[in-house]
Amino acid sequence: MNRIRKSGGFRASIFVIVVALVVYVAVYMPTPYIIYMPGSADEVKPMVTVKGGDQEERGVFMMTTVSATYANVFLLGTSLFNQNAQVDKKEDRLRGKSEAEYSAEQVWFMSDSQSSAMEAAYEQAGVAYSIVPEHIFVFGLSEDPKPDGDIAPGDIILGVNGTATPDNTVLSAQLKDKKVGDTVEMQLERGGETISRDVKLIQVKDNKTGETRPGLGVMIGAVQKVKPENPDKQISFTDTQVGGPSAGLMFTLEIYNQLTPGDLTKGHRIAGTGTITKDGVVGAIGGVVHKIVAADRKEAEIFFVPKDNYKEAAAKAEQIGTKMKLVPVSTVDDALAYLKTLSVKS
Repeated sequence: MNRIRKSGGFRASIFVIVVALVVYVAVYMPTPYIIYMPGSADEVKPMVTVKGGDQEERGVFMMTTVSATYANVFLLGTSLFNQNAQVDKKEDRLRGKSEAEYSAEQVWFMSDSQSSAMEAAYEQAGVAYSIVPEHIFVFGLSEDPKPDGDIAPGDIILGVNGTATPDNTVLSAQLKDKKVGDTVEMQLERGGETISRDVKLIQVKDNKTGETRPGLGVMIGAVQKVKPENPDKQISFTDTQVGGPSAGLMFTLEIYNQLTPGDLTKGHRIAGTGTITKDGVVGAIGGVVHKIVAADRKEAEIFFVPKDNYKEAAAKAEQIGTKMKLVPVSTVDDALAYLKTLSVKS
C-alpha cells in the first residue's frame, strides 16, 4: 500500500513539474520577437484643448495606433492564425537600445510631435507665438563609459546644483568649468516626483568634432513650450499614454478646428496618421497597415494617410474590404482642402 502511495505521489509531483515547465515556456520565457497588431483609433478632442477655443465638433478626429507586444511562445503560436499580426525581431525595433530607452524615446517623440502640431496649427490660423524652453528629457544612456550615478531614461532634468536647466545650452554652460570626476547634484523629475541625485561627470566625446569634455553620459532632448501671444489661444494636452510622433497631423487638425470658427469634421468620423513639421509637412510613418484596420474597426469614414504610405495602406484597405475612403496628403493644406469639400452630414 505504501509503495502504491509513493508511486502515486511521485507521478503527481512529475505532473506538477511538467505543467509548471509548460506554463513557463509558453507564457514567461522571453523570445527575441515582437508582435505588431492593430491598436486603437482614439478621439483626439479629449486629449487637447484650446483655451477660449471653438469646441463645436459634431464628428470626430481620431488618431490611430499600433499595438506592440514582446512575444512569448503562446502569442507567437496564436499569431499564426491572425492575418493582422506581424512578427518581427525585437532587435529591429530596439536597434541597440534597452526597452526602457526605447520607451523613453517614444515619450519624447510624442512631446515633440505635440509641439510641432501646435506650431503648425498656429501658423495655419495666423496666431502669433513664441518658443519657450521648458526642460530637458533623458531618453538614452551612453554605453562606454556608462553614466556614474542614478540617472535613468525618462528622467526630466530640472536643474544642476540648484540652478534651473531649461535647455541644452544652459546645461552645457553649467558643466563647462567642471572636470571629469567632479560630482554635481542633479534635480530630476522621475515618475511625477522631484528627486535629487549625485552624478559624477564622465568623459564624453562630441560626435561632430571628436573632442572630449566632461558630461553626464546621457542622450537628451529639449522639451519646449509653444506660447501664443494671446493667452486665450493657449493649447494644453492631457497625458495620451501613447508614444511616437505619428499623431502629429491629427493633433494639428483638431487644434486648428478649435482655433477657428465652425466645425471642420462636418459630422464625419475622420481618422488618420502622419508626422508633422511646423511648416505643415506630413511625413511617412510605420505600421500603417495596422492603423487602417484600427480605424475601420471604429467605423471611420475617411482616413488621411501620408502620400508615401498610400500604396501600402490602399492594399491593406482592399484586403479587409473597408468602405473607408483613403485620402493621401503631403501637407496639412492638403487635408484642410479635402475637408472643405465635405458636405455636412445629417
